[in-house]
Amino acid sequence: MANFYTDTPQFRHYLSHPLMKRIVELKERNYADKDKFDYAPMDFEDAMDSYDKILEVVGEICGDIIEPNAEAVDLNGPTQDGHRVVFAPETQQNLDALNKAELMGMAFPRRYGGLNFPMVPYMISADIVSRADASFQNIWMLQDCGETIYEFGSEEQKDKYLTRVSKGATMSMDLTEPDAGSDLQAVMLKANYNAEEDQWYLNGVKRFITNGDADIHLVLARSEEGTKDARGLSMFIYDKEDGGVNVRRIENKMGIKGAPTCELVYKNAKAELVGSTRMGLIKYVMSLMNGARLGIMAQSVGISEAACREAYEYALERRQFGKAIIEMPPVYEMLANMRAKADASRTLLYETCRFVDMYKSLEDISKERKLTPEERTEMKYYQRLADAFTPLGKGMTSEYANQNAYDSVQVHGGSGYMKDYKCERLYRDARITNIYEGTTQLQVVAAVRHVTTGTYLARIKEYEALAVSPELETLKKTLSEMTAMYEELVAKVVETKDDSYFDFNARRMVESAGHIVMGHLLLQDAHQSPELFRRSAEVYINYGQVEVLKNYNFISKSSVEDLGFYKPDLSE
Repeated sequence: MANFYTDTPQFRHYLSHPLMKRIVELKERNYADKDKFDYAPMDFEDAMDSYDKILEVVGEICGDIIEPNAEAVDLNGPTQDGHRVVFAPETQQNLDALNKAELMGMAFPRRYGGLNFPMVPYMISADIVSRADASFQNIWMLQDCGETIYEFGSEEQKDKYLTRVSKGATMSMDLTEPDAGSDLQAVMLKANYNAEEDQWYLNGVKRFITNGDADIHLVLARSEEGTKDARGLSMFIYDKEDGGVNVRRIENKMGIKGAPTCELVYKNAKAELVGSTRMGLIKYVMSLMNGARLGIMAQSVGISEAACREAYEYALERRQFGKAIIEMPPVYEMLANMRAKADASRTLLYETCRFVDMYKSLEDISKERKLTPEERTEMKYYQRLADAFTPLGKGMTSEYANQNAYDSVQVHGGSGYMKDYKCERLYRDARITNIYEGTTQLQVVAAVRHVTTGTYLARIKEYEALAVSPELETLKKTLSEMTAMYEELVAKVVETKDDSYFDFNARRMVESAGHIVMGHLLLQDAHQSPELFRRSAEVYINYGQVEVLKNYNFISKSSVEDLGFYKPDLSE
């Protein structure tokens, strides 16, 4: 029987990270639930055993049900019955299997029916599900919208909605509109308050809404009449049981076909305000989006992993010129780079998750009691790192998912262009990862301030201070040389004091930081588990060195005046 957890020993490596003990203690409030819930852990070892057992269940469901269903889901997809969405039978089977295993609301506190998982094991499950079927991950992972209700909703809303999600209710986040894509300040769906009824009503259209016919929706709407910017936007909960929202159409997509992406019409739909008015985009959506970006990192890693495995298996079997193509240098170089990018993506994902776990747990505790000065300092430290690593991670891992899917098709040759092979679907599914929840270009905008403020460099210096085994010292030296180039190229851009030149080179600066960070993370992985990571560390750091050098050379040889060759001539 296939198991997508146990066949990937890297997962247990990341679960055993030294910081996990602190994370679990904070998440479990020193195991305060052990006397309230019979499934709550007694201590750290008990918690880790629980994660391991539950992830085995996830891995088994993915290997035996979700992955075998993926082809049919892609072919059949959801259908529309009037104004409602009907999942493909196989998608429903997937949902039923995970619900039966009580794997909804995994990260919610136990008092709402959840498993109280930290982000690390939760994202391992998302990684596994994405490898099985990236489109199904979009449906299942939207349970994470509940985190926004948990963070900002009333106690009544938490009891009402989080408990339902834990029992299998699906969720969506309704942000995008026909005239408001990445620019969410332009959202115009109206929210009107009826004082007599003490009731909010929503009217308007939403577009590109993943799982748009979900049971529970988080909706960004304009509550302040006469406004046109972020200050007029609020967050609302819409309950499908109340009616008032119809699916106008299921949008016909390139990939991720199992997850219905819908155009929705709101007509006097009853809704509940989340938190305070005017904070919808400024505060609540930012939190929602950061959680979604972690999910897409996991989705990207899952796709990268699937693409690697498909390419490797095909290369073993396919013979040309009297031998398996895996023996040919152009092919095995491609396969080695794919594996290195997948491993680099995964290590960045779980480093980011650890940062999020630390600051979110401390932030949650601060609502229960006053943090000590040391705890407050610790929270701010990890929050800064999470803010820096989330856009970096989303940008890098989604680009690598696309590259690995591309290379998987290439390894398959002409066969990869045919729907007979899984890599064709992976190629289509991967393409959205570096577009939704903020394109790579927007991730660069979010990440680049951490270049100029020194967040990445400070963290890189912390990595440099860590010991490695003697056989890895050469790689560590290479990373130090890359860091010196990075510092120099950043200084060259900053000293021009030209905003356009800075924006023009923002991607090169962020990517260079990413290569060094991912190189250091893989180096530490190789130090701790050489049998799992040594090859990928060698390959990735060699690859990253070339990429940083390329960026260094480009910036060293360019000037502000060169922008004129790139700018369009709008006078014609």
